[in-house]
Amino acid sequence: MIEKTATIEDVAEHAGVSIATVSRALHKPQVVSEKTRKKVQTAIAMTGYTANVMARNLRLNRSGMILLLVPDIGNPFFSAILSGIEQGASKAGYNVLIGDTQNEPEREATYAAYLRSNQADGMILLNGRLPAPLANTPRGVTPPVVIACERIPGCNLPTVIIDNEKAAYIATRHLQEFGHTRIAHIAGPASNILTTDRAAGYQRALAEADIKTNSSLVYGADFSIEAGIKAARALLNDAPNRPTAFFCASDGMAIGVIVAAKEIGLRVPEDISVVGFDDIYLAANYDPPLTTVRQPQRRLGEQAISLLLAGLDKTETQTVPTENPVIVPTELIVRKSTGPCPPA
Repeated sequence: MIEKTATIEDVAEHAGVSIATVSRALHKPQVVSEKTRKKVQTAIAMTGYTANVMARNLRLNRSGMILLLVPDIGNPFFSAILSGIEQGASKAGYNVLIGDTQNEPEREATYAAYLRSNQADGMILLNGRLPAPLANTPRGVTPPVVIACERIPGCNLPTVIIDNEKAAYIATRHLQEFGHTRIAHIAGPASNILTTDRAAGYQRALAEADIKTNSSLVYGADFSIEAGIKAARALLNDAPNRPTAFFCASDGMAIGVIVAAKEIGLRVPEDISVVGFDDIYLAANYDPPLTTVRQPQRRLGEQAISLLLAGLDKTETQTVPTENPVIVPTELIVRKSTGPCPPA
């Protein structure tokens, strides 16, 4: 005797709800009450029902795959973002293919070809650049593309970012409130939009305090700990003119500054203060714990996948924000790496 395979109708009957409600509980749980979700989950467990995602994808002519381009998969900043994206995609019945581009245009173009060949239904970009095959993609086309973390100037595709300029301004102001005036800025790569926006916030804070930007206190790097060490060694080498504080465009570089300071016997924050950016896991667990701008990484991922899923399901127009870009708020987390400016 062949055992009957449970269907969605069986689940609906067991739970005492409609088939449409079961479908929503499976694929858009946020629009279903917790009580109803639990009833559906219990019915699924009792019937042994398994949603046939492949059949759904065939019916809708979809691959069931979402493509995610990341500039550096080894960067701990991206881990919570990826988790938020993956969880949202999984709930909606999609798998996520992660492309580690290493900021190489050729790799980006190769991955983008998955969209053109219908091997992916949509794409989220975390690398701040449209792959060459999609450079002329207008907003609202199929397949949908969402920009996250790094804005792309002149691009009107759905975008989820933080206000980097404002966050950098607040971080620099924090150092000024401790009496620091010789504030160094360790920036990211010159070609990166994050570098431009965060440097602008730093410069605005100095200008409002009537402090002229000193180019000798600005050092371009690449967001890594090693780059922070190198930059700090250069900036701390001139003892009479060394900065009393550092605003760094990443936590990695800020940690590098602390390493370099300790090498020459400087104390943090008694001798120099240090502020980072991102609030990666290591920031709270370093010695001293790092004052930093906290990016809501998981929320960035959740917002990005929500925008993409709304683009895939045109009936869910109520989930699409009316403003573009979507700005996710940041928070300055004050820890023990910042303190009063030491006496001259």
